[in-house]
Amino acid sequence: MSAPAQSAAVAADPPSRRRVVVRGVVQGVGFRPYVYGLATELALVGHVTNTPEGVVAEVEGSASAVARFCDRLAVQAPPLARVESVHHLELPAAGGEAFTILASRTGGPARTLVSPDTATCADCLAELADPDDRRHRHPFVNCTHCGPRFTIVTDVPYDRANTTMAGFPMCPDCAREYGDPADRRFHAQPVACPACGPRLRLIVPGAGSAAGEDPVAEARALLARGAILAVKGLGGYHLACDATDDTAVRLLRHRKARGDKPFALMARSAGEIEHLVRLGPEERSLLEGAVRPVVLLRRRPDPSYPAGAARPAEAVAPGSPDLGVMLPYTPVHHLLLGLPGDPVGPRLLVMTSGNLSGEPIVTDDAEALERLAHLADAWLTHDRPIHVPCDDSVVRVCDGEPLLIRRSRGYAPLPVALPLPVRPALAVGGDLKNAFCLGEGRQAWLSAHIGDMDDLETQGAFERAVQQLGSITGVRPKSLASDRHPAYRSAGWADRNAAGRTVVRVQHHHAHIAAAMAEHGLDGTRPVIGVAFDGTGHGDDGAVWGGEFLLADYDGFTRFGHLAYVPLPGGDTAVRRPYRMALAQLRAAGIARSADLACTAACPPDELRLLERQLERDLNCVPTSSMGRLFDAVSSLAGVCHLAGYEAQAAVELEAAALRAPAGDTAAYPFELRGGDPVRADPAPLVAAIVADLRAGVEPELVAARFHRAVTALVRRMCLRARERHGLDTVALTGGVFANTLLSSACSAGLREDGFTVLRHRLVPPNDGGLALGQLMVAARKTTHD
Repeated sequence: MSAPAQSAAVAADPPSRRRVVVRGVVQGVGFRPYVYGLATELALVGHVTNTPEGVVAEVEGSASAVARFCDRLAVQAPPLARVESVHHLELPAAGGEAFTILASRTGGPARTLVSPDTATCADCLAELADPDDRRHRHPFVNCTHCGPRFTIVTDVPYDRANTTMAGFPMCPDCAREYGDPADRRFHAQPVACPACGPRLRLIVPGAGSAAGEDPVAEARALLARGAILAVKGLGGYHLACDATDDTAVRLLRHRKARGDKPFALMARSAGEIEHLVRLGPEERSLLEGAVRPVVLLRRRPDPSYPAGAARPAEAVAPGSPDLGVMLPYTPVHHLLLGLPGDPVGPRLLVMTSGNLSGEPIVTDDAEALERLAHLADAWLTHDRPIHVPCDDSVVRVCDGEPLLIRRSRGYAPLPVALPLPVRPALAVGGDLKNAFCLGEGRQAWLSAHIGDMDDLETQGAFERAVQQLGSITGVRPKSLASDRHPAYRSAGWADRNAAGRTVVRVQHHHAHIAAAMAEHGLDGTRPVIGVAFDGTGHGDDGAVWGGEFLLADYDGFTRFGHLAYVPLPGGDTAVRRPYRMALAQLRAAGIARSADLACTAACPPDELRLLERQLERDLNCVPTSSMGRLFDAVSSLAGVCHLAGYEAQAAVELEAAALRAPAGDTAAYPFELRGGDPVRADPAPLVAAIVADLRAGVEPELVAARFHRAVTALVRRMCLRARERHGLDTVALTGGVFANTLLSSACSAGLREDGFTVLRHRLVPPNDGGLALGQLMVAARKTTHD
């Protein structure tokens, strides 16, 4: 090219240099190697680095090449990346000879997002199973696209020095891969191999920590012999046993004081369980995706067992309409269930949290040996520390969409986008299924599942999690939000730790509705009809609410309607003994209890006499409008469940009964609507109709189905009345009762048929695990106005 032509080309495409700041989930997902490759492809010079604010790159070259770099940066990002924003700044040209990855910069407020832990990718699984690969059967194989992230991060920016892999210096081979731009382990922080990575060991009491040459092989042999194994995972210890061994499953249930609460299963593949459950494309996608949550799958009513098919023990999930199933998400899981060519071993494992019921999941190795000593027969553990406890997430599919029941591993700490900017705040959630929430600007970070706050260990885990999430998000709360319940430990923690900051108390069901509004992007300028059904929530009148129809925005709410109050005899005792609620509902309906009713027969005679005096004198009988307690009462009336060994057992088993009801019946029991401000939905006619059906010999399955249709009809009637009076046409369905997909689906379909826009939870659970998001939004409006 002649000199004049070169000059013309340069003039048309002059040199350009830009500083590019990328925020989002861009650390620990291969973003810097991706930037390196893109810049090199476009013949750009400059550098890229991790900083607390995100990934920062400076690129220089022709203006057209720099523009193409910026255009492609977010569009072609690595699969695990989640780009929230890209900002450009023009800089003077500085020249250079190459593009490099610089050491991470520290200092300044954290504004990047840490990736969740991710299931082992196909490439790593191929290496795990390849006898010729140096990572053959390596229990910690990972790469840029998979492996531990959130649970090993100790600080940001995300570098090996700021993870629990800092104590494992890379061997020369791993260091070469780490530094090779063409390798998929280029700057993969948890990179390791058998020569330099963490070590797996099996501890068997009486045999020390060297029981056999291959810890996994010996662990598989123990499982096959009926042992219970404590297995260290990504976010804590699991307790595992052979799910087809009824004796082992019952022993684990007894040791863990589990009651009848269903266990989760781990299967090698979806094919191992498709004869047991209904497995649609949405469920399969959840099972096989990168998150690998526990997926609640509806059981087949009459499962067939092809030759060689695994049959889980009856004790795995007694009385439940679902099986909770997950697929392996770590190399250790794959090894435990067996690689191709391995000797036959357990094909289905019970895989449940390593703790006693109600306690937080165990993460520390020494603590695991002590706290799990009476639960486990052996420990399959390793020496990579877990910095952040993280239980398995639980998801189900409702009308083709995911419904989160527990938002934890694989989802935390991904943020939820907010419809309105908020000042830095901490919402502490509730006392059941606790998860807290940090928010600032237009983002909210929910913690992983913490647990029930009635345990000192859980309260300590809560405090540590608040500090850890604050350190990686950089949020410094200027206000706190909590529940209005005067005895909630989470609220007490907020009061004790306010340090001069404003504490906003938010009504429980208002928070539920605000959470649904927030995740659907509503700005709060127009109220919604909020249907909040759960077991317990402190009401503004001192009663226990839980069957609520509220007209709500972020600023406040009006109680449009609710279930009529009935006594809650004995408080939590009535929750554990649903027959108490059944007897209370009978009395409220003016129906004499009689020996032919199952709930009467279920109540011991001495307790029955005491309960009658209690109800007569109104002793320790706080009034409740709870829909969850009405489910309990009907479950016991129908003879389905009289004693609840875990939360919502009576309701779960009532749903299971309704699903077994014969097709064709369309009857629904009646509620009577009384008053006008608020409207009271009296279940007395419903209770009377149920008693009449039972005395006429109607099967419990039909009673359960008719009750579900009754609640659906009530929701439609109340929402239609609210629209007639107030002109509102958006309904939010929220609260733990709407984890019942039979009810949720029917209510949603009916309301849409009536012309309503229906909001259901997708990003946070409908139960108290999503409460903190709503608290955050309500408190944000309160502090803004103040």
